[in-house]
Amino acid sequence: MEKRIEQIIQVAAVAVLVIGCLMVLRPFLAAILSAAILGFSTWPVYLWLERRFGGRRSLAALAMTALLVLVLVLPLALIAATFADDVPPLVERVRELLADGLPGPPDWVASIPLFGEPLDAGWRELAGSKAQLAEALKRIARPAREVLVRAGIIVGEGVLQFALIAFIGFFFYRDGAALVRALRNGLNRVAGNLTGRLLEIVGGTINGVVYGIIGTGIAQGLAAAIGFLIAGVPGALMLGFLTFFLSLVPAGPPLIWVGATAWLFYQGETGWAVFMAIWGFFVVSGIDNIVKPLLISRGSSLPFVLVLLGVFGGILAFGFVGIFLGPTLLAVGYNLTRSWTSGH
Repeated sequence: MEKRIEQIIQVAAVAVLVIGCLMVLRPFLAAILSAAILGFSTWPVYLWLERRFGGRRSLAALAMTALLVLVLVLPLALIAATFADDVPPLVERVRELLADGLPGPPDWVASIPLFGEPLDAGWRELAGSKAQLAEALKRIARPAREVLVRAGIIVGEGVLQFALIAFIGFFFYRDGAALVRALRNGLNRVAGNLTGRLLEIVGGTINGVVYGIIGTGIAQGLAAAIGFLIAGVPGALMLGFLTFFLSLVPAGPPLIWVGATAWLFYQGETGWAVFMAIWGFFVVSGIDNIVKPLLISRGSSLPFVLVLLGVFGGILAFGFVGIFLGPTLLAVGYNLTRSWTSGH
């Protein structure tokens, strides 16, 4: 009886200790998980650097940390600065353009398939009545302002989160081999012979998300930003970021580059508008059809709805890093559940 009481006390003490550790680490869990995911998916690069530095793990880890800062933190900081600099002038410019009423729609609007004529008619109705225009602007002003403020906060938080991820990533790279051995030993105690299969599923899923979904989005966002910069579209970096985000939605990137093309046409820049249309169709959207299958083949196929829910749910739960963390966690859980229910 006394021995059983001692065992219960020991289990309770361990439970209290685990809960206490989780409470202490709770503010940093998203950064820790994201650093672990990025560390795993970029581990081959770290091993290559370690060999180049003669096996000096700390120096290779420092180089990888600098690379993460260069690839993740600095571009996002530039986007945050661009957001702060470009949005207020853009809002003021729109206000000035609409001060004397909405101009009439270009002739090509009515020729848009399916919804061109209703769009043209609604545009002309707003352009012909300042009262209706003012009422329409009043309805969308507050939600638009809230969206812009929230977007700015999310991007700003993303800079801080990625800086923390890069810092934590240094220790994952430096001590990664020891951490993997400890994880494998712990799983062997719990899962036994299933350890290898579990690690294979988790590893394949992480690579599938990072390479296939996020890698494609980054490639599309960079290609779009380059095209916008070449064509002289204002807010190119911010539009590139939106392209990356919308790459997770079917036909998402065309919403950005088609809008930029229409803006160039409206400004009378017909040549640049044609360039933007060609660049958007063949380069930006072409990446989704060529690069994504090549990248996602390195991991596991993921249901689109799972990725979409993971992105938006991840942002709500973890902030900006939820774009990466949400789909990965859901996909790992999905594939583990599918493996378990299939009996493999």
